[in-house]
Amino acid sequence: MDKAIPKIGFIGMSLALKCRDLVRPRKDILDEVGIEPGSTILDFGCGPGSYIVPVMRLIGKDGKVYALDIHPRAMQKVKSIASKFSFSNVATICSDCATGLPDKEIDVVLLYDIFHMLSEKNNVLLELHRVLKDNGLLSFSDHHMKEEKIVSALETSKLFTLQKKNRWTYSFVKKPATRAFS
Repeated sequence: MDKAIPKIGFIGMSLALKCRDLVRPRKDILDEVGIEPGSTILDFGCGPGSYIVPVMRLIGKDGKVYALDIHPRAMQKVKSIASKFSFSNVATICSDCATGLPDKEIDVVLLYDIFHMLSEKNNVLLELHRVLKDNGLLSFSDHHMKEEKIVSALETSKLFTLQKKNRWTYSFVKKPATRAFS
């Protein structure tokens, strides 16, 4: 089971991410994903909510965002953003893996810059596979990992297959349920 980083670490991370967002706006990343209006999105490992506003602009009032993170301060930050912008279709999930969502609920999972830190990678992939719709997309990015490690980790699970390598992200599609991790 993963643990939340200390408060000072979360604050430092949040500041670093704000600087990152100035250099490479989150909208540029999301443009690669092809998110449609009305989509249901899971931002797994949402941190301080860097993607909330740009995702909401893409999905509109008919879409839904679930922001999941292990850190309670992340949940507070996401709730603050949702309140500030009057987003009524943003929900938070404080967890290290289990989403509590129904099967096949999600159109797109954003799995950005968190995978390298997960202690239970296989359990997370199983959960993401479960909640993704059959035509769902897993958008993956982790600058701490090399391309071959990313592709290998996801394809070895037998849950996802690489659809496309984009400039900033990798798009994986959900495979039909079979025997995972054989």
